[in-house]
Amino acid sequence: MFHLHGQLVEALLKLYGQLGMSVVVGYGLGKLLPKAGPASLGQFLFWIGSPLSIIIFIYRADLSAQVWIAPIAAWLASLLGLALAWVWLQRQQLWEPPTQASFLLTSMFGNTGYIGFPIILALVGEKYAGWALFYDLLGTVLGVYTLGILLVVSLGTPGKESGKVWQFLLINPALWSLVLGLGLRQFTLPPVVEQSLLTLGWGMIFVSLILIGMRLSHLDSWSSLDRSKVSLGIKMLLVPLVLGWSLPLWGVTGNVQLVLVLQVGTPPAIASLVLAEIYDLDRDLTVGAIAIGSTAFLFTLPLWLLLFPPDFF
Repeated sequence: MFHLHGQLVEALLKLYGQLGMSVVVGYGLGKLLPKAGPASLGQFLFWIGSPLSIIIFIYRADLSAQVWIAPIAAWLASLLGLALAWVWLQRQQLWEPPTQASFLLTSMFGNTGYIGFPIILALVGEKYAGWALFYDLLGTVLGVYTLGILLVVSLGTPGKESGKVWQFLLINPALWSLVLGLGLRQFTLPPVVEQSLLTLGWGMIFVSLILIGMRLSHLDSWSSLDRSKVSLGIKMLLVPLVLGWSLPLWGVTGNVQLVLVLQVGTPPAIASLVLAEIYDLDRDLTVGAIAIGSTAFLFTLPLWLLLFPPDFF
């Protein structure tokens, strides 16, 4: 079980080479371009790039009846992260509510869209795109802007723009593109159109990784390790292990099991930083967890491949 197959090592190295290079390029661009660059690119991906990718990958994905396990697993993972983080917080009586809220958010929600989805496509293939997308859109996105907001407000950290956050959820083009992609599956696209959309979809995946690199280049709170390491341990180690080993009880094994574990084990979500800005939470803890977690994911990824190897190697 603890031996990586040669083909799997080759696939992992190829992944680090292709996708990792995109992040490195983004990091360099982030240092060279104006600070407004990531925001502009993020707006493009939010409104155009990511929705197009979702439509084409949902159109081509294999959506079995079991695919609804993905968002259920996402919510269970978030609740487990919340429970473990809350137990640990009871020992930190001196932490202020904004810090507690940031700690809980970074323990619960992962970057399942910009990091998890590209890695799953590269390692496991388009066939399982539906599982990754359902986890991200109906699990992470809905969770952050419902459970996440309720949690922050319950800790007594009301934001000045709460209405805008709920509006953001309702008009989120990623959720609407999921509906459109499901509707498009009733039709057969001409091969040239499908291939063009697929090429465009993969292009947007690499652009999203470039954006991650650009954002990492602007983070300067790498010194938050002491407060971030516990939330990262919960988010990126404990919860994936518990969920991964319990999935066979639901009849989920093989590649699907790996897909869900990879999504659970992603570093903290960029959306946690969005809430930190809106609700004036602990920004240092949040950006530190995102930066450190994104780097740590390079080392935890082989662990999940060792413990939950794909069944096609």
